[in-house]
Amino acid sequence: MVAVVLAGGKGLRLWPESRRERPKQLCKFIDNKSMLDHTLDRLTASGYKQIIIITSDDLASSITSLVNKRPDAHLIEILSEPEGKNTAPAVGLVLSRYSDSNKDDIIGIFPADHHVLDTNAFGESIYRATRAAENNHLATIGITPDRPETGYGYIEKTKWEIGELKDIYGVHSFREKPDFPTAQTYLTTGRHMWNAGIYVGKASIFIEEFRRHLPKIHQKLVSGFDAYLNSYSELPEVSLDYGIAEKSERMAVVPADFGWCDLGSWNALAELYQHDDSKNVCHGKDVIVLDSKNCVVKQAHKSVVLFGVDNLLVIETDDVILVSDRNKSQNVKAIVNALQEQQRHDLL
Repeated sequence: MVAVVLAGGKGLRLWPESRRERPKQLCKFIDNKSMLDHTLDRLTASGYKQIIIITSDDLASSITSLVNKRPDAHLIEILSEPEGKNTAPAVGLVLSRYSDSNKDDIIGIFPADHHVLDTNAFGESIYRATRAAENNHLATIGITPDRPETGYGYIEKTKWEIGELKDIYGVHSFREKPDFPTAQTYLTTGRHMWNAGIYVGKASIFIEEFRRHLPKIHQKLVSGFDAYLNSYSELPEVSLDYGIAEKSERMAVVPADFGWCDLGSWNALAELYQHDDSKNVCHGKDVIVLDSKNCVVKQAHKSVVLFGVDNLLVIETDDVILVSDRNKSQNVKAIVNALQEQQRHDLL
């Protein structure tokens, strides 16, 4: 089995902690360990002996430094994209190495920036996905929802299990991020799950699905790794979700519940920290809260005092203090766009 970790993202919604040279997969939000380290830990705990990290040329040096400090560095290879083209071309980079041999190898595709509470349950879910892959399915993981979340995409499973594969279902449809009433409906059906963006399948099945649904990428990847890399600028920019998963007839979904969180915004991260009686989440050693509620604070160096405020997001770093309405936490990347327009490269 080969684990492929997608680690080229920018994490704009977690600015100012997440920066150009230290995006969220390299940030230490939990237990003073980077999200990428957490991801690598649970993959090795799940039995993976070969791991390939796909990142960008800009981040390759930082990720190499991180990997070299790990005791399992000999299991890990780093591949670098010359430019960001979304997840389908990134996966194609790995598949280009399997176009002539080892086509029965089972490949798992994993984001680098997810948080998982129960590593054992995660490993059991990957085992079930691997069983589906052995039966020539492309398996994905569906997270059992516990709230009407509007920030995630959803997977709708079929009513019946696939053959003799226990607790593995066909995929009826993929759903985009819903509005709140629709998300409430999804919570009650028992058939809708959050899309974790994890995919497991044989190299040969991935390659065949690229041939069917992304022929421009397939044409390049069957030419081999070097030729694929040299033609990267010619590839379309498309996600694996949209390009393959939403179109494939081979999809299977493994329902799972292992304490999963996609750390895509400050509100999502706040769910991982304890809150006080007034629903304030304070991360840091020197935060004082007076007559305030529903606030999220991440403190680094300066003392932070809240007094008489409600529903604020306060993030302090070495050089920036962000203060925002929590309801706008999904739109923090608009700040990054404004900083780019103002050429404030020192803050990006």
